[in-house]
Amino acid sequence: MSAMSSRPTVPYGEWPSPITPDLVVSASVSLGEVLLDGPDVCWSELRPAEGGRVQVVRRTPDGTNHDLLPEGFSARTRVHEYGGGAWLIDDGWLYFTNWTDQRLHRLSLRGGTPEPISPEPPTPAAHRYADMRVLDGFVICVRERHDTGGEAANEIVAVPVDGSGEPQVLVSGPDFVANPRLSPSGMQLVWIQWDHPNMPWDSTGLCAAGLEIRDGEVRLGETVVVAGGPGESVIQPVFRSDGELHLLSDRTDWWNAYAVTEDGTLVARTELEAEIGTPQWVFGMSRYGFLADGRMVFAYASDGLDRLAVLGLDGSVTELNLPCTEIASVAVRQTSVVFVGAGFDREAVVVEVPIEGDVNAPVAGEPVVLREARDLGLDPAWFSVAEAVSFPSGPDGERTAHALYYPPTNPDVTPPDGEAPPLVVLIHGGPTAMARGRLDLAKQYWTSRGFALVDVNYGGSTGYGRPYRELLQGSWGIVDVEDCIAAATHLAEQGLADRERLCIRGGSAGGFTVLAALVQSDEFAAGASSYGVADLTALAEETHKFESRYLDGLVGPYPEAKSVYEERSPINHVDQLDSPLIVFQGLEDEIVPPNQSEMVVEALQAKGVTVEYHPFEGEQHGFRKSETVIAVLEAELAFYGRVLGFTPQS
Repeated sequence: MSAMSSRPTVPYGEWPSPITPDLVVSASVSLGEVLLDGPDVCWSELRPAEGGRVQVVRRTPDGTNHDLLPEGFSARTRVHEYGGGAWLIDDGWLYFTNWTDQRLHRLSLRGGTPEPISPEPPTPAAHRYADMRVLDGFVICVRERHDTGGEAANEIVAVPVDGSGEPQVLVSGPDFVANPRLSPSGMQLVWIQWDHPNMPWDSTGLCAAGLEIRDGEVRLGETVVVAGGPGESVIQPVFRSDGELHLLSDRTDWWNAYAVTEDGTLVARTELEAEIGTPQWVFGMSRYGFLADGRMVFAYASDGLDRLAVLGLDGSVTELNLPCTEIASVAVRQTSVVFVGAGFDREAVVVEVPIEGDVNAPVAGEPVVLREARDLGLDPAWFSVAEAVSFPSGPDGERTAHALYYPPTNPDVTPPDGEAPPLVVLIHGGPTAMARGRLDLAKQYWTSRGFALVDVNYGGSTGYGRPYRELLQGSWGIVDVEDCIAAATHLAEQGLADRERLCIRGGSAGGFTVLAALVQSDEFAAGASSYGVADLTALAEETHKFESRYLDGLVGPYPEAKSVYEERSPINHVDQLDSPLIVFQGLEDEIVPPNQSEMVVEALQAKGVTVEYHPFEGEQHGFRKSETVIAVLEAELAFYGRVLGFTPQS
C-alpha cells in the first residue's frame, strides 16, 4: 500500500513513459515469411532503420544468422501492390524480386553479387514477380505485367534460372492467379485463380494441370478445376510429401483444412468454428504444414487470437500450449514447426518448437528462439495486456461486435481518483483484416501515457467466420462505423473511458472509417487519418487492379451505384465534420493517392475546422521509414494534447 501511495498522481495523457517514438522504431524489424532450406531456416526482415529495406536472413545449424542481400538490394515485390512471396531459396541459390527494378534476381549462397534473370522490361518496373517455386532449371512464379496498354495482366510463368531465355507463359486469362505449387514428383502444378469482381476471400478456384519439361520448354496439360467456385474461398494449396493435396476452404463458413482425394472429392481434415485461413492480401502466406509422419500442424484464430495445434492421425485436434497470441508463416519440418510468433507481452520472434509426445497426444517441446526480439530494456509492468471484449452494436443492438481492449498502464504513476481515461479507438486497415494480438510498441506508446485503447474487429473483420466477414458487404461506411462508435460508448458506459475524450485513428481503409465516423457522429473529440480514403468514387476510378473491383462488394457495382459512392464519401459531407483532424499521407502511395487526403484537408481548411496535414516524401502505402513513424507519433500526441487540453511529457 505504501508503494502505491508513493507514486505521484498524474493526469491521464501526461504520464511520463520510457516508450518513446525513438524506442518504437529503434532496431525494430517486421518479420516476414519463414522458409526452410534443408537444415537452414530463412526469413525476411523489413527494417525501418534501413529505409524500409527487406533483408533475407539465413540461420545455419551452428546457430549463426547471416544477412544474404548486399547493400542496395531489397527483396520486395509490387505484385498486387501489397507484395509478399518475393523470395525463395533453392539448391544453394536465393531467388528474389528486387524492389528498385522489380526484376527477378538470383544470388549464390556461396557469395557474389545478385544478377537479374528476368529480362529488362520495356519500362521500369513494368514486369513484377512473386510467389516462386523452382523446378528443373526454371523459376515458376506469378508475373504481373504493366505494359498491356490497359489493365495489368497476371500470369503464371516459367523463368529460366540462369536468365538464358524469355519467360514462358503457363497460365493466362484469369484476372488473378496465386499460389503456384508443384507436386513432390514435379509432374503436377496447382494454383489459385479468381476473376473480377471477386477478392480472394470471396470466390476462388483451385486448378490443376499435368506438367512436363521437354527440350527446354515447360508444358501444361489440360486444366482441371479441383475445388472452389461461387461463394467459396479456397486458398493455400499444400502437397504433403506423399503427394496428397490439401487446401483451406470456407465452404462451412470457416476456413478449415481439406484433403483432395484421388477422385477429386474434398474430405474435411478439420471441422473447427475457427479460422485457419487468413485473407490473402499478400503472397507467400502459410498457416499449416506437415510433419514427417503425416500429421498437420496449423495455426487458427478464435476470439481474435491465434493458437497453434496438431491434427492427430486419428483426426483429433490438440492445441499446443504456447505463449503466442499471433502466429504467422508456419513452416513445418519432420519433427518440429518454425513460425513467427508474438504475444501481448513480447514482440515477434522466429521460433522453432519440437513436436513431442504420442502421435495422437502431441505436446510442445522446449521452444528454441532463432531470431530474438530486440531488447527493449523495459519491465513487463509497462505493457498493457489486451482483453478480448464483445459488445452490442447496430441501430437496435441486434449485432455483436468484437474488439481487443488495452487499459492505460504505467507502473510509475497513479491516475486521478474518479477520472476515466481518454480513449483511442483504433481501426485496422483492410477492411477485410483483423486486429493483431501482439505486443506493439506503437500501441503501448499510447497506453503508457494514460490512454485506453480499443482495437476494433468491426463487422467485416476476419477471424470470426464468413457470415461476420460478409456483414460489410454493401455496408462499408455503415457497419464499421456503427461498431467503432459502439466500442467507444460501451467502454465509456463501463467507466473505462471518458465520454468527452474519445479519439479515433486508422490508416487506409481504417482512415476511411475514421472520416466516416467523424461525419456521422459527434462522439469523437478528435480523429487521425493515415492515407485514408475520402472519396470512394475517386478510389474506384483510380486505384490499382487488385482492389479495382473490391468496392463492388463493399459498396456496390461501379458506376451503376455511383450515387451510393457519393453518399458514403466523407468528402461530400465535410459540412457535418466539425471534429479536429490530423492527416498523414505518403506522397508515393499508389493505393490511396495523395489527392484523397489533400481533398479533405483543403475542404476543412476552407470551413475553418482545426486540421493538420503531414505529407511524407518517399513513403508508399503504409509507413516504413523510421523518421516517418517517429514524426507521426510525435505529431499525433501533440495534436491530442492541444485538442483535449493536456500537456504531453516528452
